[in-house]
Order: sequence, then structure tokens, then C-alpha cells
Amino acid sequence: MIKKVLIANRGEIALRILRACKEMGIATVAVYSKADADLMHVRLADEAVCIGPASATDSYLSIPAILSAAEVTRADAIHPGYGFLAENADFAECVEGSGFIFVGPRPETIRVMGNKVAAIDAMRKAGIPTVPGSNGPIGDDIDKAKKLAAEIGFPLIVKAAAGGGGRGMRVVESMEELAHGIAMTRSEAKSAFGDDTLYMEKFLQKPRHIEIQVLADGQGNAVHLGDRDCSLQRRHQKVVEEAPAPGIPPELREQVAQRCVDACLEIGYRGAGTFEFLYEDGAFYFIEMNTRVQVEHPITEMITGVDIVKEQLSIAAGNPLSIRQDDVAFEGHAFEVRINAEHPERFTPSPGLITRFHAPGGNGVRVDSHLYSGYRVPPFYDSLIGKIITWGSTRDIAFKRMQNALDEVLIEGIDSNVALHRDKIFQDKNFAKGEVDIHYLEKKLFGE
Repeated sequence: MIKKVLIANRGEIALRILRACKEMGIATVAVYSKADADLMHVRLADEAVCIGPASATDSYLSIPAILSAAEVTRADAIHPGYGFLAENADFAECVEGSGFIFVGPRPETIRVMGNKVAAIDAMRKAGIPTVPGSNGPIGDDIDKAKKLAAEIGFPLIVKAAAGGGGRGMRVVESMEELAHGIAMTRSEAKSAFGDDTLYMEKFLQKPRHIEIQVLADGQGNAVHLGDRDCSLQRRHQKVVEEAPAPGIPPELREQVAQRCVDACLEIGYRGAGTFEFLYEDGAFYFIEMNTRVQVEHPITEMITGVDIVKEQLSIAAGNPLSIRQDDVAFEGHAFEVRINAEHPERFTPSPGLITRFHAPGGNGVRVDSHLYSGYRVPPFYDSLIGKIITWGSTRDIAFKRMQNALDEVLIEGIDSNVALHRDKIFQDKNFAKGEVDIHYLEKKLFGE
């Protein structure tokens, strides 16, 4: 059913999707902004269409431009990757309404899961454990909010229902701070997301960030591909991920993963998805579901052998899942580091010309990157320029292979955070033992 896919993204994920399409014999269409004409996937795609100027608003976020490109190239399907329009229900609706296949969940599913309050409510009904909180939006009545806060207990966190990417959330330590915290978060939410709906949750002191990867075909079949630990974060942005999450009791791991599978069947989920949890004191608490392929999907592919992007494309074509739960075999351990074009200490963006690039290699090493010598990193988009993934039969072997890979990688012409990974994170004794939480890296870097 799918003969040609338009890739509505850029950078490493666009190249990742293109490679999967080529393996499946599917023709590809690359769309790009004027600043991105030299992207690797643009060079390799069967067709390429410029959809606008450098501004993402006028190119990668322009629904009319993307649909027009799909029409003129006669594409069958559109793969949104991650970021940009990947979790935009209106975009998915427009894609399907225009006669194209959207490689992702149904628009109504994206809409529900994109609203944190609605998602938590849906997961609670499906039997997924959630963080103690307001169990719904908090209104403008501050007295009611104070009553709810007293029941939840301090510290608590006020969150935007439409939030994401670490924005639209604020920790409140006491009742005296509540009114101000709500007002500030509401203002930020309105400005950033156009929606000032808020909710409150208990603020966990030292949780880990654990997520579970699922695949479902919307035809009554769903599987989980295990979990990932994404606890090393800076400003709520993931920096390093690993799979499986260390130190989770096997019976608890399987119980929560199976509940995620059951929830997929309950809501009729279609495509790849990720259930995100906070984990503390032996308990999982659902926080959100991402209705797209994740940046960190390669580590799951490394320990399962399942190609998540190819499964996405197959499901979108109307095929049932190619695997059953009994077919999923977990083997070894994997790490992923995100390589960003930024200063390793000040974290300021560092666009510019790549004068030399050398990718690491060796057993169990994978590099997902669109970099090449002579490529110019533009200043207009996210700073992610690649990912290094290592696999080993044990966590220790995968860890050592990452240390080797970080010694080998060469990126010249711009600053990158390779030194942060090499000299600080993968030399950290607590991380080496798997003993970190979501606040650990911030405290290590900034003493916060």
C-alpha cells in the first residue's frame, strides 16, 4: 500500500527513516528548508522539495507546505519523525483528510495523549499507576487549589496540561508559594502552548525516569519492547539513555510493561509509542505518553533486534504486527549519548562548519548522525547533531564500549558536548553503578 513516503523532518531522524524506507523498497521524498539543502538525506532521497525559508514556522511546521509537497510528488504516506509536527493531532487529521497515510497513531489518540490531564485520566482508567495529584485540571479558584494541595502534600509540582520539553512546570515547596506558582505557570503555559490548563502532582524527591516502548497495530495486537532509563537529564532534557533500566525487579518490570500493552489494546492504539514513568521506592508512576518514535529508540532496537521504524511503516500500511510478545527476546545492554552542537560547559549553541568528522566504530557501536566533513550546522533548529549507541552482552561491556567510542569520535569546527560525556558522565562512579536519579546530573554540573 505504501510505495512512496514523504519524510516531514530533518537531521538524523530523517536519515534514519530514509534508510528504513530503502530497506523496504519504498521510494522517498525529502522536504527541506532553504537552510537545509545540504542535509545528507536530501542528497540520498529519490525526490527532494524545498518547502520554505529557514524559519521552522514557515517550513517544517507549515502544514500547507508539507501537504503540497506530498501532492506534487504523489506520495502515499507522510512520516513525521519526532519533534515539529509529530504529535500535532491537527496535522495528522489534515494528512488523513487529504488522502495520505499518516505514519503514526490516529489523530484522536494523539489529541488525548497530548493533553497531560486527559492522558493521565485515560491511563488511570486503563489500570496504569499514576502520581498522586489533582486527578484533573485545577481552575481559577485558589481556595480549591489550596485544598487540593493540602491533600496532595508538599512539595508538589504544577504542570501545564499541554506542556512538554521541560516547559510549563514549577515546583512549589509550601502553601505560601502556591498562588504565585500557579499564576506563573499559567502565564508560561498560555504563552508557550496557547493553553493555560494546569494540574498538580506530588513532587517525587529522587525519582528515576523510566519509559516503556510499545508497538500496536490497532487491530487487536500489541507488544512491549522493554524499558529504558532516561534519568540523566539537564533542564528536563534527556542527555544519556540506557536499556534495560538497571535495578528494576523482574516481576515488577514485566507487570508494568504488560499493563502498558493492555492499555494500548484498551485505547485502540496504533503505531509506536512510549509510556513514560517516574520510578521511586519500588513504584512506577505514569507521567505521559509519547505518540511517536523517540530519539532514544536505537537502544531498544539494539537489545531486541526489532526495527521500530520499519514496524511503524508496516503498521501504517495496514499490516498486523509482524511479531508477538513471545518473539521479543531481550539480549544484552545498550547506551545512547546525545551529541549536541553546544559548548560542553556553558551549553551555548555552536552552529558552524564541520571541518573534520570521524565516527567511532568497533563491535557493538552504532552512530545515527547526519554529519559529514564540510557540512554546515545551521543556527535555526535543535542542537542535536547525532547519537552514539553502544551495545554489550553486559552493562559493563556496553559502558566500556561507550568510553572507547567517545575517545574515538572527532568533531572539529564547532563545539560539541562530547567532552561532557567523555570526561564527566562516563567517568562518574555513581552512574557506572547505575545509581542516579533525574536530579543527579543537574547537581553534578551546577550544584543545584
